[in-house]
Amino acid sequence: MSAATLPHEPRATLAMERWEARRRWARAGIVYVVMLLFSLLFLGPLLFAALSSLKTDPLAYPPRIAIPQLSPANWAAAARLGRAGARASLWGGFAPGADVPFELTYFVPDGTEAAPPTVTVPRRRPGGGLGAVQSVRYAADHAAVVPPREVGREAGSATVRGEQVAGTFVTYRVRVRYVGDGPTLDHLPIDAEAPSRTQAFVRSTLPPTRLERLGLVASYDNVAPGVLGYVFNNYRRVFEEARSVTTGRSLFLSWTASSFIIAIAKVLSTLLFASMAGYALARLRFPGRGVIFVLVLFAQMIPVQVIFISNYLVLKGGIFGLSRLWGQATLLNSLTGVVLSGLVGAGAVFIMKQFFESIPREIEEAAMIDGTNQWQRFSRVVLPMARPALGALTILTFQGAWNDFFWPLVVLTTPEDIKTLPIGLLTFRNVYGTTGDWGLILAGAVMSALPIIVLFVVFQRYFLEGVSYGGTKE
Repeated sequence: MSAATLPHEPRATLAMERWEARRRWARAGIVYVVMLLFSLLFLGPLLFAALSSLKTDPLAYPPRIAIPQLSPANWAAAARLGRAGARASLWGGFAPGADVPFELTYFVPDGTEAAPPTVTVPRRRPGGGLGAVQSVRYAADHAAVVPPREVGREAGSATVRGEQVAGTFVTYRVRVRYVGDGPTLDHLPIDAEAPSRTQAFVRSTLPPTRLERLGLVASYDNVAPGVLGYVFNNYRRVFEEARSVTTGRSLFLSWTASSFIIAIAKVLSTLLFASMAGYALARLRFPGRGVIFVLVLFAQMIPVQVIFISNYLVLKGGIFGLSRLWGQATLLNSLTGVVLSGLVGAGAVFIMKQFFESIPREIEEAAMIDGTNQWQRFSRVVLPMARPALGALTILTFQGAWNDFFWPLVVLTTPEDIKTLPIGLLTFRNVYGTTGDWGLILAGAVMSALPIIVLFVVFQRYFLEGVSYGGTKE
């Protein structure tokens, strides 16, 4: 029987079911769109920062998503130039025996004689800021430029000062060779100056780093970058330019190591002490238990900025002289001082106490019948069931220690190597922000966020695990 011959009530029922199905799909679609908008709202700044960290000039306006660093054609050209410069397609360079070919195309209006550009290898540092005080080797001391020669012409037209002008696109090839023996260099900069303002730069093997003197000079920081050196140049600069003046070590690596040491130490100490203190407050009966719990609640209400002076004086005195036992007169300017001043937080103890109270006592009573003592019941029965709380506490503690700025800024002042990553990013901001070099700052900020993202991806399932570890059905 077709739908047209169905009785009235079945047809109405079928229409109602279809309407309910469309309504469910509409609700699901609305929820999906809302969640997508929220994800863009929260992840948008991070994604935009990650994209901008690849740019040569993140301050360029208007901002664009289609940047040269994301072009597969530029990847191929950068890999080819890296092989020519140092037989290194990934990171490039300029090594003995190198012969780097590079092409530049100019538009020459009709009635104007074409002339080759003037190409030079300048004595330019690969970066500024902290890299300005480092000893560098210049490619100009080992490079020889073969004069440009014309390799192609193509008739066409271009827009000049708002008008369409007929002319010729002339392509020149320039070669830069490594003269003699010497070290392998990371960068090969060149400047290409047009012979006159009537001859306009159009394109080149790789887009120029910047156009100077009203477009008359196309400047390149590195014409043999390799594909990774081209795309992730700002990230390489983070490690290469920021170096200690005294030791020569990468400051960014030192800052990252300091942050990891502090964060991991605080996570381990928090999991250990918070779980034991939370279990004691939740299960054990002893004099002053209620007072201690009130003090834990009170400690959560006191901002660290209120007591930082007293904490600073305690660390300055080596925790009443105890630090002299391991040969330190003071705990200032040491990672030990930062760790010892935050072994466990009151909030972590409160979280673990509340979670342990949600576990039925019958589970421990059954273990007691089997002959386990108090420590065995805690370590073998209750603690494995607390994995959801421990996972959440791991994320919160690591994130708080990794992003902590105020207290390490107070304790860690010298030397520069011992500072943590948030303080190091402040150094980047003070040194490179004044010159508008935000690419390096954004690259450092993006890398500082990666450990938190990875940690959340690893431990996020523990936020959803409560029923399977936290109790039983009646």
